[in-house]
Amino acid sequence: MLTLASVIKAQLNIKGVVQNTPLTYIDNYSKSLEATIYFKREDLQMVRSYKIRGAYNRIKNLKPKELENGVVCASAGNHAQGVAYACNALKVQGVIFMPVTTPKQKISQVKMFGGNYTTIQLIGDTFDESSKAAEDYQQETKAIYVHPFNDWDVMAGQGTVGLEILDAINVSIDYLFLPIGGGGLASGIITVFKNLSPHTKIIGLEPKGAPSLKTSLEKGVNTKIFDIDKFVDGAAVQKMGDRTYEICKEHLHDVALIDEGHICKTILKLYNENAIVAEPAGALSICALDLYKEEIKEKNVVCILSGGNNDITRMEEMKERALLYDGLRHYFIVRFPQRAGALEEFVSNVLSDTDDIVHFEYTKKNSRSTASAVVGIELSNKIDFEPLLERMKNKGFFGEYLNEKPELLGYLI
Repeated sequence: MLTLASVIKAQLNIKGVVQNTPLTYIDNYSKSLEATIYFKREDLQMVRSYKIRGAYNRIKNLKPKELENGVVCASAGNHAQGVAYACNALKVQGVIFMPVTTPKQKISQVKMFGGNYTTIQLIGDTFDESSKAAEDYQQETKAIYVHPFNDWDVMAGQGTVGLEILDAINVSIDYLFLPIGGGGLASGIITVFKNLSPHTKIIGLEPKGAPSLKTSLEKGVNTKIFDIDKFVDGAAVQKMGDRTYEICKEHLHDVALIDEGHICKTILKLYNENAIVAEPAGALSICALDLYKEEIKEKNVVCILSGGNNDITRMEEMKERALLYDGLRHYFIVRFPQRAGALEEFVSNVLSDTDDIVHFEYTKKNSRSTASAVVGIELSNKIDFEPLLERMKNKGFFGEYLNEKPELLGYLI
């Protein structure tokens, strides 16, 4: 079972291997929100996420006889890096199953941390598909399966984050925000806080496109969801663990969903204003500050910034998602008369001086009086959208608004 004693034991197991990451006061967030905001910087961990804690504790607790056939795991990236590092440090052979969709940056990191002690198998589009392949491998080889969240030793290792937070702070913590994926981190921290800081309100955050816990709470039973958005790869889990679900259901104060565009906006803000590189799952807890800004005024708040494994090649997509979320970028099918001067008329009579065309696709159709163009427009202020739409309709240029058609918009961004 998961107890405070097992978390304390895990802290001894990982000592000297896992970093005690800083709990940092964040000035700009504190001032703007009129609260005292701290970030627990697990993005500064040696594998750039907290996942090494649970993985190392689990493997460290195994007996030599249990390790004869090595270990196996499945992961979207961060748990894989933790297992790879632990295998290398403890000289244990490991096989790591990862979804084909895992960012290349995370795959490269796993190879680096594991060295000659790990091999990688890319199977499936989701964590759950990779997990099934890992379980099949475990049955065939009798290797020890190191689950990323539904394991008591893994949960205990993640719970050491909570011990470090309480050891680093000398004020009472009113709110603690943390990401929910499989629930291992939440379960470990809940175990610590319900014993040592029971008044703290612990709130879990999930991506809107992968609401495993929220769905399960609404149905009253741990439920698998089949259609998920894998953008927040570190938290895009189709089904929580049965153990972690029961702990989270019983002890979380609240669970909220975060729009993927909001996550992207927060990642860009953290980078531009705080020089922090956060991955999508790592930014979930920071997004919560916007949702709970009225409740947390004059309170002491801790956000667990759970990871910093962000692939730089994704930044353009993140900027696009952030602009869409903020209502600043809009895509249309525009009906252009096929005559000279039509584009000039559109620019002069429909667009304002602050509107910017950021996307334009058009092919002339000689047999038609009008032809369609896909046009992307960036606004300087979201309140400019309705006037733009009205001018487009009044001048006869409006065809369709694509932001409300995600299937079509997906071809553009």
